[in-house]
Amino acid sequence: MKPRDEAFARPTEISAEALRTSAKLELQGGRITFAVEVTYNPNRYRHMVTGGRITSGIRGAPWDITGGTIGDQLRLDAKRAGQDSCTGTITIVGEYQNPPAYRGTYGFEGATSSFKHTTRYGC
Repeated sequence: MKPRDEAFARPTEISAEALRTSAKLELQGGRITFAVEVTYNPNRYRHMVTGGRITSGIRGAPWDITGGTIGDQLRLDAKRAGQDSCTGTITIVGEYQNPPAYRGTYGFEGATSSFKHTTRYGC
C-alpha cells in the first residue's frame, strides 16, 4: 500500500497519450467526401486540434491538418501535402448539429464560405 500523501498526490508527469486522442470524420459536400483523421487534446473543451490528415476525397491529398478546434463549433485548418497544382490551404468551419455532426462551409486560401458541407464522426 502507498502512504496516504503519495496515494492522493497529483501526478507529476502526464503521458503524451493522455494529452491526445484521435477521431475519424467524414466531410460530405454534395458529390464529394473527404476522409479526415484528427488528433486533439481531450482534456479541455473546446478541444484543440493538434494534427491529423485529410487522406482522400480532395485533390492534392493528403493534406496535413495544422490546427483548429472541435466543440460547439468545428474549425480545421490544413495545408496541401500531396503533389498537385491545387490550392495550398483549406479551412473547414461548422456548427454542431444533433445527431452528432457539423453543418457548415469550407473554402480555400483563407476563404471559409465557398462550399457547403456536413461533417460526421466516422467509425
